[in-house]
Amino acid sequence: MKIRALGLLITFSLLASSCDEFTLGDLTSALTEEEVVAGLKEALNVGTDTAVFKGNALDGYFLNPKIKIPFPEEASIVKTVVESVPGGSLLVDEFIKQLNRAAEDAAEKATPIFKDAILSITFTDAFNILNGVDTAATNYLRNQTFSSLYSAFKPDIENSLSAVGAQVAWENIIDVYNSIPFTDPVSADLADYTTNKGLNGLFILVGEEEVRIRNEASHQVTDILQKVFGS
Repeated sequence: MKIRALGLLITFSLLASSCDEFTLGDLTSALTEEEVVAGLKEALNVGTDTAVFKGNALDGYFLNPKIKIPFPEEASIVKTVVESVPGGSLLVDEFIKQLNRAAEDAAEKATPIFKDAILSITFTDAFNILNGVDTAATNYLRNQTFSSLYSAFKPDIENSLSAVGAQVAWENIIDVYNSIPFTDPVSADLADYTTNKGLNGLFILVGEEEVRIRNEASHQVTDILQKVFGS
C-alpha cells in the first residue's frame, strides 16, 4: 500500500512538473497556421459583433459608467456656470443623455469597417496577437480602423446629435452661458468630441469581450475558439 502511494506521489509530481513547463509556444506549435488565423478572426468577429450590439442598444452608453460620455471637459466652466442658474442642471442632464444617444445611434456603423480589418489579418498578425496581452486583438483593431471609423462615425454623429436633440440642447446651454455677464463666449466641436468618446467606448467594449473569450470557456462559443483559446 505504501509502495502504491509512493508511486502515485511520484506520478503526480511528474505531471505537475510537466504542467509548469507547458508554454503558449507548445500550444501554438500544436495548431496549424490556418487555425491560429481562423481563431483570431473568429474571436474578433464575435467580440466586435457583441460590442456593437451592446453599444447600439438603448442606454448602451448612457447607463454604462465605463463608456458613458460626459459633458465636454474643455467646456467644464460652462457646465459649472449653467448648473448654477435656475433650470440649468436639467439642461445639462438632458444634454449628456443626448450625447450618449448619438453615440448609441452611430455604433452600428462600425460593423463593416471591423469586418474589413479582420479579413486582412495575416498569420504573423495572428501569432503576435495570440501571444500578446489579453487585449492585443483589440489594440490591433484600433490601430487598423480608428481613422476609418472616425470618418464613418462623424457624419452620423452630426446627424444623430441633431436627430436626438443634443445639438439643440448644446446650443441652449451655450446660449444660457453666453448670456451671463462677464463670461467669455464659448464654442466647441461637439461632433468631434462625441465621435472620439464614442469610438473610445466602443473599443472598451471590444476589449472586454476579447478578455472574456480568452479566459472564460462560456464565451468560447465555437469549435475554433475552443481549440485556440480553450487549452
